[in-house]
Amino acid sequence: MAALLFAATVSGCSALTPFSTGPLADPKAKDPGPRVAICYNPLKTADEKVQQLGQAQCSGDTIAQLVSTDYHLDDCPMLTPARATFVCKPRPKPPTAPAAPGPPASTRK
Repeated sequence: MAALLFAATVSGCSALTPFSTGPLADPKAKDPGPRVAICYNPLKTADEKVQQLGQAQCSGDTIAQLVSTDYHLDDCPMLTPARATFVCKPRPKPPTAPAAPGPPASTRK
């Protein structure tokens, strides 16, 4: 363990850099849509950064919504033990502006 910590220190802590991984398999998931996941160290990486990285993994017309965080160490190594799983949901459509009213009835012929 000490050798691992020493190696991380000497390498400039690049081992603590968040990265994309496979999402947590959840057969009971209620949220439809593709899933993406990020491994990260919660002591080193801010929640906002994890959200940005999740968003970068989703396609341009979707929004990354956090659905779970786990520490199973299945896909994430010990130095980045947290896995944030996001579902990529469609962006809400912007409201359409009401149609412009026609000319006043008094000006119609």
